[in-house]
Amino acid sequence: MSIASHGHAFQIAAVVLYFTGMVAIGWFAYLKTKNNLDGYLLADRGLAPWVAALSAGASDMSGWLLMGLPGAIYLSGMDKSWIMIGLIVGAWMNWKLVAPRLRSYTEVADDAITIPSFFEKRLHDQSRILRITCGVIILVFFTFYVSSGMVASGKFFNSAFGVNYHVGMLIVAGVTMLYTLMGGFLGASLTDVAQGLLVVTALVAVPVVGVIELGGVGTTIDLIRDVDPSVPSFFAGSSALGIVSAAAWGLGYFGQPHIIVRFMALRSPADAPTARRIGIGWMIMCALGAVGTALVGIAYFNVYAGKKPADAETVFLVMSQVLFHPFVAGLVLAAVLAAIMSTISSQLIVCSSALVEDLYKLVAHKRGLRPLSDSAYVRFGRIGVLAIAVIAVLLALSPSNSILDLVAFAWSGFGSAFGPAIILSLFWRRFTTAGALTGIVVGAVVAFAWGQSSLNAHLYGIVPAFATSFTTAIAVSLMTARSDPDVIDAEFDEATALARAPPPVGCGRDRIRLMRRQPRSSPLATWVTWISLEPA
Repeated sequence: MSIASHGHAFQIAAVVLYFTGMVAIGWFAYLKTKNNLDGYLLADRGLAPWVAALSAGASDMSGWLLMGLPGAIYLSGMDKSWIMIGLIVGAWMNWKLVAPRLRSYTEVADDAITIPSFFEKRLHDQSRILRITCGVIILVFFTFYVSSGMVASGKFFNSAFGVNYHVGMLIVAGVTMLYTLMGGFLGASLTDVAQGLLVVTALVAVPVVGVIELGGVGTTIDLIRDVDPSVPSFFAGSSALGIVSAAAWGLGYFGQPHIIVRFMALRSPADAPTARRIGIGWMIMCALGAVGTALVGIAYFNVYAGKKPADAETVFLVMSQVLFHPFVAGLVLAAVLAAIMSTISSQLIVCSSALVEDLYKLVAHKRGLRPLSDSAYVRFGRIGVLAIAVIAVLLALSPSNSILDLVAFAWSGFGSAFGPAIILSLFWRRFTTAGALTGIVVGAVVAFAWGQSSLNAHLYGIVPAFATSFTTAIAVSLMTARSDPDVIDAEFDEATALARAPPPVGCGRDRIRLMRRQPRSSPLATWVTWISLEPA
């Protein structure tokens, strides 16, 4: 066996090890939730803050974090990093403002377990039009979003192993569907934790080792400037409109169903601050790693031009292969799969919940069909996961599709449609069903139309779509009357109070205080005690 093939075998072994671990976690989650619809779709609202934080981050930062973003900075310079700056600010505001209130309000609003059902119950919409509209929007935009992950997976296998684009895409789609079908929301969340830790480790390791290989920070900076002195500048080559467009990505956080559903799954609203600190810390480290990978890549391929990647979006993959031992490189490559698969699985679960909870149940109720058992609904949910995945694969058959463009299109659609409605639902008691429906439809339509036009090249569609949706929702709400105003006011006050309540015993700091009062024991016994304590 040649040295090259020997190294190839090491990398394949690492990726197979990763796949095996993800399927094992999915099987564990299956045993916990196989006949429980609330468990399959929302993990029975039992996520610890660190699980919710890492799961939200991993489900957000898909293949574009390791491939799309480093590739964009590698080609255009640091002006593209405004995307990441906007995302970090947006994520912080999302955890700070939305997370505790959404967790409390979804519980007060008749224990809503999906975003469409929350809107319906929060606004007491009897027509069911709002819920159906939201479900359809989720299916449309998530199909494109899942497709971006499929494109990233195909490019990954083609670049890393020389495997045919379509074969690689089908491998990732098959493994992801397997553990998602088995484990549902809990499986997606637990695999997200493992994947999130793998991603941040890889993103930090690649630029650090690259700088060492090049001879230090000073040498690396000089090599970057030799290529283009303007590369390190945040403003060179970018207009004010371009910076606004990039930073506006942060607006999208308020309306991403696969992210904010993690808020709903927290053990209590009081867990949100802890989760916020963990999640934002993870994001900052990932951002520094992604930017560092691109910059070190510019310097490295200035010296070793013969190893330069043919596709800029594979710079992270090529760097990992040339810097590390084949087995370690295989684990780093698995981090790319982790970023891709964590997002795909989370999005498939949200699509499944939209199909079952927000569309099928309503159609069955309207036709007078008898409600099914939880196990039957879970089976329907798994069929929905399979159907959406198949459609996404068909959309991703062309490898020419840009990962970042596909993500940008779906991100804008969700952020503009649901973001304003989420904020107004949580913070404005006068919000009405008509205002929500109009704002959601206008946001989705403007985002879709703008994203398909040439205007999107000058100003990211989320800016006009978010603004239009927000103002429309407010204007229509002011012109229409609320249904059941007294009931809505009472629920609003209850949810607000619950969001500000201290953590119950068994959560957060109170759990730590409880443990401190226990007799001293070994570290292993302490961790066993921590894990075994049931949340309040």
